[in-house]
Amino acid sequence: MNTFAALIILNGYTATLRRQVRDRLSDNDVGATTLEIVIIVLGLIAVATMLVVAITAAVQRRVDQIT
Repeated sequence: MNTFAALIILNGYTATLRRQVRDRLSDNDVGATTLEIVIIVLGLIAVATMLVVAITAAVQRRVDQIT
């Protein structure tokens, strides 16, 4: 088979595959909604608050043991 003809066929397969992938991705919802982002941020803030409280309590106990 001629190399040039093989490259043309391969290019056609590649273009078809790209189109199919683009069509599949455009139908799906990509990314997070605003509500999801807000819930994630609130969860991270809650975890950070619990860590600050736990570290503060541990440090306070150690300080009380020293004095």
